[in-house]
Amino acid sequence: MSERTCGVLLPLFSLPGKYGIGGLSKEAYAYIDYLKKAGQTYWQILPVGPTSFGDSPYQSFSTFAGNPYFISLQEWIRQGLLTKQECKEVDFGEDESLIDYEKQYKNRYPLLQKAFARSSIKKDSRFRKFCKKNRKWLKDYCLFMAIKDSYDGKSFLEWEEGLRFHQKKALKQFQKAHHEDILFHAFLQFTFFREWFRFKKYANKKGIRIIGDIPIYVSADSADAWANPRLFQFDDERKPTRVAGCPPDGFSAEGQLWGNPLYDWDYHRATGYEWWVDRMKSCLRMYDVVRIDHFRGFDAYYSIPYGAENAIDGEWIEGPGAELFSVLESKLGEMDIIAEDLGLQTDSVREMVAQTGYPNMKVLQFAFGSASKKGRTPSEYLPFTYDTNCVVYTGTHDSETMLGYLSHCSKAELKRIRRYLGLERDATLEAMVRGLIRIAFSSAADYCMIPLQDYLALGNEARTNEPATLGANWRWRATKEQLFSARLQKEMKRLARAYWRG
Repeated sequence: MSERTCGVLLPLFSLPGKYGIGGLSKEAYAYIDYLKKAGQTYWQILPVGPTSFGDSPYQSFSTFAGNPYFISLQEWIRQGLLTKQECKEVDFGEDESLIDYEKQYKNRYPLLQKAFARSSIKKDSRFRKFCKKNRKWLKDYCLFMAIKDSYDGKSFLEWEEGLRFHQKKALKQFQKAHHEDILFHAFLQFTFFREWFRFKKYANKKGIRIIGDIPIYVSADSADAWANPRLFQFDDERKPTRVAGCPPDGFSAEGQLWGNPLYDWDYHRATGYEWWVDRMKSCLRMYDVVRIDHFRGFDAYYSIPYGAENAIDGEWIEGPGAELFSVLESKLGEMDIIAEDLGLQTDSVREMVAQTGYPNMKVLQFAFGSASKKGRTPSEYLPFTYDTNCVVYTGTHDSETMLGYLSHCSKAELKRIRRYLGLERDATLEAMVRGLIRIAFSSAADYCMIPLQDYLALGNEARTNEPATLGANWRWRATKEQLFSARLQKEMKRLARAYWRG
């Protein structure tokens, strides 16, 4: 990451297609071609792990596994493992612009089972090689998922004692009785990663680099927490003693209670950060650049008592800081990382980011609040304050779309934005969105990433996620007309050329 570039922020699940959710299908390859012609360098996605509670990609059953929903049914049809008619008969949901996760869970998995039953996976030498190479995480993940299936999806805290505590005798008995169920999940992972690396190779050949995204924490109900309890602040019953979240702020009087188990950093340090080395090695192989969510949590993390109803009674605890990344680079070499340092800024957070040298994030939606009023210190998110080593966004997956944001702005804030953009009082909100995209491109930031929804000037009906809410998130999908707009492609290319980004 060493030159002025630009790209698009768009989750993989937001691609259009026949089968209810975006994935590694022909649309993904077509979008790579589209981005190349649009003068782009990067495609930034969200985490691609198997989703758990709330369908959030930031709450996954595994740090290392891939999401079976993203496996291309088209590819299986081509291989003869499924038929077009079988896929056509499945109800994936009525609205092609929204993902119906319940129907994905209930109706897609029978198709995955059919493909597995028709495969000759046990005879495939590539499969055996994959299992051997990834044994360190794959064995526990497949066991975890097979046991979870046998318990109708219940948390591992509700399993019988031998399985819950990962006891060898109980696991051996389960393996013997459920060999095919365990093999099924290994088959899905083999298929996902075979398709993933084929896709990434195609993207890189076309000059498009993939920015992946990893959550700082793992899910409480995950193979990582079940199989490696010493990594976390757990009691003897494998329950968290403290959990993650964010303190109360102007957006939430009670803060945010995420519920993820917190790391036992003393244990990680004593092991030479072995688990983190494994994790980052896997991510650096999967992605060209890795964005680490909640990067400030490595400096200090917000610790909330397990069982608390909200985040009010939490406290800040010192994290490993830049030491972790010094160890990682000593073992893995130079890493292309984006530090998501949004949220409460402190001198120690700024110092940690500076020590690592990673580009941090600038979000234009944060630029025009009260801090930018006359007579006060300008917001660090205003473009004229940027140095070059940063990534500018109009918004993120957690924010409103830019049009949605502008529709809720105060008159005073809209006035500041129009003045900054040099627009007249009667300028439309759509014109303001286009102006904000242009100043992102024109900024000194080396990297400019624009969410597709903002390029299309869509409202909050196209929002990806609203933090601290459940039920309506991670669902938006683009239509083919939106994704492959010829007009937008030309505009993206003009911007990239005008501001020397590509």
